[in-house]
Amino acid sequence: MNYTYILECADGTFYCGWTNDLEQRIKAHNEGKGAKYTRPRLPVRLVYFETFDTKEEAMKREYRIKQLTRAQKEKLITGK
Repeated sequence: MNYTYILECADGTFYCGWTNDLEQRIKAHNEGKGAKYTRPRLPVRLVYFETFDTKEEAMKREYRIKQLTRAQKEKLITGK
């Protein structure tokens, strides 16, 4: 299973990406070992995820999410 996700950092910023091991990715972010844009030692929490059968589908969705503004991401997360 492949996942597209949005993580909210303790400082209020959002990070999105895709992975096939969501638990490991969140642990890496929280340890400051995640994506190059992650600020070390600022914990993150999972606020949104979707599952996909293929890596390609997950990567396409991640790309679309990255194009969204902050307000659009918040709307996606809250549904409001």
